[in-house]
Amino acid sequence: MSPSHPTELSGYAEKLIRGRRASRAFRPDPVPEETLRAVFALAGAAPSSSNTQPWQVEVVSGALRDRLADALQAAHAEQRTTVDFPYHDDMYSKAQQRRRAAFGTALYGALGIGRNDHAARAAFDAESLRFYGAPHVAFLFTAGDAGARLAADVGIYAQTLLLAMTAYGLDSCPQGLLSFYADTVRGELGLDHGKLLVGISFGYADGSAPVNHITTDRAALDATTAFRCQ
Repeated sequence: MSPSHPTELSGYAEKLIRGRRASRAFRPDPVPEETLRAVFALAGAAPSSSNTQPWQVEVVSGALRDRLADALQAAHAEQRTTVDFPYHDDMYSKAQQRRRAAFGTALYGALGIGRNDHAARAAFDAESLRFYGAPHVAFLFTAGDAGARLAADVGIYAQTLLLAMTAYGLDSCPQGLLSFYADTVRGELGLDHGKLLVGISFGYADGSAPVNHITTDRAALDATTAFRCQ
């Protein structure tokens, strides 16, 4: 078969990758342990530089999940942010800022929150620290010096994990905000190492929630990808 033609797996890959989306309202039903172990074992097949596998993953459920949510909301209310990887709004290009704005319009529109209703937006952010009601959350840490190269490998793991969750019928939402309280997370989990890159809330989506029905566009291929031949 010519390389330019789809393979037997192409249709499955299209469905898996394009079918994955972020959910922001979950049912409380826990994921069976055997499914949890299967998903995270599959994610562990992610590639990394020289097979270093520089990720440390903490999966939190049950009573500890509830205590952590309380601690995160308290840290948020007291503005006790601790960020392991620098973040600032002006790191985005103008094109990226336009995409963010379009997403924000869709998200808050689905929630019935007006553009200038800053109080309601702040309340939604605070409530998101309860993982959108998901029964589980996975925290992805880098092990080692937490440089950009290690973080890139953990990012590859994160995408592999998200697709593994989708393949097993789970819904998920990567939450950058969770990483703004890295010391709180480490403290509640009894950790003294690792740099927190992202948290991923997951479980089974509440299909009746309007926020789970928003759609996001993707940039045209030529806007992000150049095919060069000399």
